[in-house]
Amino acid sequence: MLKVTAVSYLNTKPFLYGLLSSPLMDHLEIDLAIPSECARKLKSGEAEIGLVPVAVLPELKEYKIISGFGIGCEGPVASVCLFSEVPVQDIKEIYLDYHSRTSVELLQILVREHWKINPKFLHGTKGFEDHIQGSTAGLIIGDRALEIGNKFPYIYDLGEAWYEWANLPFVFAVWVSVKPIDPLVSSMFEQALASGIQQIDKVIKILPSPEDHFDLKKYFTENISYTLDDNKLKALDLFLQKMTENNSGARESNPRSQSL
Repeated sequence: MLKVTAVSYLNTKPFLYGLLSSPLMDHLEIDLAIPSECARKLKSGEAEIGLVPVAVLPELKEYKIISGFGIGCEGPVASVCLFSEVPVQDIKEIYLDYHSRTSVELLQILVREHWKINPKFLHGTKGFEDHIQGSTAGLIIGDRALEIGNKFPYIYDLGEAWYEWANLPFVFAVWVSVKPIDPLVSSMFEQALASGIQQIDKVIKILPSPEDHFDLKKYFTENISYTLDDNKLKALDLFLQKMTENNSGARESNPRSQSL
């Protein structure tokens, strides 16, 4: 059995639909978790294949991107947002979502390079959303971001902000293996993922909406972009480069600090 770990969010459901409907499922053991836990499982060897946040890639000793699909966006992503009661230029503190390091790294790049502000970063823990008030903002990702909807007057979509700054799409997660995979299995895996994307209309019919009047079809077909094309790979390279620069700068300014 191949052990597979995948993000448990709504945006992964088309992939899961394809895998669960595939003959390959008899040979897979799938575990769903938040992005940070998926990354941990792949790094520890508890999983052999994973849909993992891209920020973990430099920490893997060996890996191979095994699919032409991933979780990305070509503009607003809807489920990775900075929520605030004040305009971005007036933000003094930001709670960082503990679910995914990729979104945290992306936010830090945008704070420095795009918005050019210097807020204090706070480590978010369970329930941190309740402390977003005044000049204290919060990064919230995944289904929780969709559920919040328009409860805050200022919502900054990180997919949209990245596109404004880099003029490129963004990649949040990719399918990777940390061990050689049989070519036949790899081909069947790719076919299963493609089948899920092609059947998004069926997926929508069996899923509950995260909030009233939420447009699931728009989210799957306009906010989330599943194809890992050349532009997304170019964006991935830029992100990893900027992430390295950001963490190197943090270590130089505070040698005892730990990267997020």
